[in-house]
Order: sequence, then C-alpha cells, then structure tokens
Amino acid sequence: MKENILTIKINKPLHELFTWLLDPKNTPLWVPSIVKEERNEEPTRLGTIYRNQNKEGKWNEYKITEFEQNKSFIFSLNDGNYNCRYTFKPLGKDKTELTYFEWVERGEIEGPFTKEILEKLKSIMVVLAAVLR
Repeated sequence: MKENILTIKINKPLHELFTWLLDPKNTPLWVPSIVKEERNEEPTRLGTIYRNQNKEGKWNEYKITEFEQNKSFIFSLNDGNYNCRYTFKPLGKDKTELTYFEWVERGEIEGPFTKEILEKLKSIMVVLAAVLR
C-alpha cells in the first residue's frame, strides 16, 4: 500500500471549511488537475457520487464511502483502489486543522497531493474571508 499524508492549519471555522470542500464547484479553484466537478445529490452523505474531469478531459467517478458530518469523509475511486480521507479538527472558533490522507491498495498514487495544493486552499480561504467581510 502506498500513502500520502498532509496536514495544514486553516483560519476558517470547521463547519464552513467542511461544507466548502464538499461543494463541487469549489474543487477546480484549488485542485490544479481538476477543471470540473459535479455530484449526484445534495446534501452530500454516505453514498453520494462525485464526478470530476481533469485537464486531459478524462472523467473519474468517486463515491463517499465514509461520512461523519463536520469530522471526516472519504472519497473512493469507483475501482476501489484509490481513496482519500479528509479529517477536520477544530483549533478554536475560527481555525481548523485539515489532514488529507490518500492511499492506494496497489500501484502508485497518480499525481499525489502536495503541500502546495493545500497552501492554495488555505490562500483561497483567506481571500474568501476578506471578500465576505
């Protein structure tokens, strides 16, 4: 099994960050390889299907295989080999620790997340906070 674990602290209340990350229209804003994402139902819950399109035009389908409101969720690629877990930990009223854990059962992680990707997410949260004031 290959895995990749990243942790970042973001100045955003946990419930706002959790909700924002589950909104498919936001994914292309911070994940550079994704140009479009959609989901089959709202609100997101266990079993919700997400589809995203990469820069090459390829579509991938993910299913929410674990879901705990305002705590964590797991996306699993439809083949079951690739999985990623987002875990949220409150660090006070307006700060959240996000741990991103991705793994594959066999082979290599194709295009693993980097600290730079999470830093982009963090910077978007700063801009949004300034705009919404």
